[in-house]
Formats: sequence, structure tokens, C-alpha cells
Amino acid sequence: MRRMTRGLAGFGVLASVVTGCASGAGGSGGDSGGGTGKGADKPAAAEALRVESTVRQATWTGQSGTHQLKIAPERLARGTAADLEHVQLDDDLKGMVPYYLTVRYTNTGSTGLSRPDPESQFTVALADGTPGRAISLWNSNPLATASGSSLPDGCDKAGPASVASGGSATVCQLVMVPKGHEAATVAYSDEGGDTLLWKVGDGKGDDGDLLPPGTTADSSSEDVTTKGEAVPIRVTPKSVRAGSLADLGDYELSDTQQKMVPWYVTIEYRNTGKRKLLPVMDDGVGVRSAGGRDVQPLSLLDLSFSRTGEGEGIDKCRGSVPNTRLQPNSTLALCTIHLLPKGDRPAMVSFEGQAGEGKKVKPLVWRAS
Repeated sequence: MRRMTRGLAGFGVLASVVTGCASGAGGSGGDSGGGTGKGADKPAAAEALRVESTVRQATWTGQSGTHQLKIAPERLARGTAADLEHVQLDDDLKGMVPYYLTVRYTNTGSTGLSRPDPESQFTVALADGTPGRAISLWNSNPLATASGSSLPDGCDKAGPASVASGGSATVCQLVMVPKGHEAATVAYSDEGGDTLLWKVGDGKGDDGDLLPPGTTADSSSEDVTTKGEAVPIRVTPKSVRAGSLADLGDYELSDTQQKMVPWYVTIEYRNTGKRKLLPVMDDGVGVRSAGGRDVQPLSLLDLSFSRTGEGEGIDKCRGSVPNTRLQPNSTLALCTIHLLPKGDRPAMVSFEGQAGEGKKVKPLVWRAS
């Protein structure tokens, strides 16, 4: 069931709210930047961040089908780990930072929405496209009259049970984001429509381990014809650009792929070793999108025996590939194709080489632009 892919916290699924005491119970004293202080009835204010709030057309897919919405973030605030000190988190969530994302949506369709949760389709992404984890906190004590977590912005409260045609709702989504990084993007994605992006601050976030676009870096590649020995190479991203679906006119695509946009990533490789290389380095290229998607290169099977001319764009992307080997001290530019939903874009380009005998080396990662 689709909704089970959403992070759920409660009853031991991901986290449970301790509600044996009244709201604000068990605090360990005030903290800076978030959390509930000892004896406090209200949560401490989280740090408000500047976020783009343009209202956009969207879709939300529920059990009754796909519905039309207008939607936008209203507020984004960053808390601290102390906000969740009374929440039992799974190990993979511990150490992450809570972000409180308040969104407002309007049902622009002709029918009402039953148990809507479009907020669960939002995430907060870093500059390299790493997505946050949207989770919900369930009250584990059915006799409690108030939430024991008392999170900022009401992020421990459920959204409305229904929204009539023309009606609106404002709801907060809790998103856990890796510690030590600045958010770059708020993203909304639903399987019935495109990806929507809003900038956080200037939209750049922080560099982290990202190399600037076009920076040359050292790696190595394994040549399968020389008993798995690694050959040193230098890797330089040359371009990241959007193409047209018509470029893939000679290839068979699924119904979902036919609604997407091809992005072409061109990388130059220089053989700095003493052995020839089989030119298959593009197998190690990856893309992470601003919407938080990991996208591997597209494998295409040409089913056309006579070219229609519509696929010429992809030929320009691929360029000339040698029939034999990449010679020492020679260069070769290879292009990979990555399909993204409309509205999304590459945020990070990566290359993972080999150290020989099938072993991997630390991936190189660049900002896409």
C-alpha cells in the first residue's frame, strides 16, 4: 500500500511518543534553539528559515484517485534533537535534526478529499539532493487528553479527516534531516504529477563534500581485460543539460518514462596510467536530484532499424566512442542519460571508480550547477 512508504512513528513502528505525563513533562531544562523546557506548557520556538512560498498547481493521489490541489510551504523551522528527547527513535533517525514544515493546500477539484495527507509527499533536501525523512508521531496512550510531545508548530498533530471541494487546510510535517548541513530545497512529489521545488534561503545550502562544477579530480578504473587491475584516471564533469523526450524517439520507453525529461551528463576521462582502458567508465556515473531522487544512467535498447531522425539528440550526447581502448595519456568524453520527473533537476553528479578486483573507491561528488 502506497502510504506505508511514509515514515511512521508510533507503537514501535519508528518512534513512540511517551504520554504517561502531562504535556511538557520530563524536560531536562531549557535548551537553545528548540525543545520543551522543564515544566513548560508550550514548546520553545524553533529557528525560522526563509523559504519560498509561491503557490503552485499539484496533484495528490489517495485511495479514491488523483486529485487537483494548489499547494505551497508557509513556514519552515529548524529545531534541535532536544525537541524529541522523549521520543524513542530508530537508530537511523538518531542524531538527525527535526525540521518543521508547515504547508497549506486547497482542494481545487470537484470532489472532497478523504483522509488527505499531501504533507507526507513533502521533503526537505540538502544541496547534494540528500532527502530528509518525513515521519509522523502517533500518540501511544489512547487515554491521554493532550499530546505528550508538544512539538513546535503543532507538528505532532494530525491533519484534517476530510477537505471539501474548494476547502483549504494548513498542516505541519516533521522531516528529519542529517545533522551538520543546511537545507537547500523543499520538494513535493506525487506519483500522479510532476515534482515541485521551493528554495530554502538562496537555494544553495552548504557544499559539504561537493566539488565545484567542472573540477577535475583523481580516481581509478578497472580494466576487465587486464585481470582486474586498476588504472589511474582523471575525471572532469563537462556539462549537465536538459534534453527533449523527442531525442529518445528511436527507443522504447515505459508509460512512466514517457512523462519524464532526459538530462545529459557529459564527463571527460583522462587515462593517466600505463595500461589501456575499456571505455565503460560511464557505468560509475550517478545523479541525485533536487527533489531527493537517486537516478542511475538509463539503459536503452534501440528497436529502430531505420533512423527517424528524432533520436539525433542522444547521438550528440554520446559522441564518438573508441572501438578498442582508451590509450594512456588520452582523453575521452562519455555522456549518460538520466530521466527525471518534470520540474525536478540534477543537484549532484557522482562518479564511483574501482580500486581493482571489483573493489570500489570513494565516490567523487560535484554540484550539478
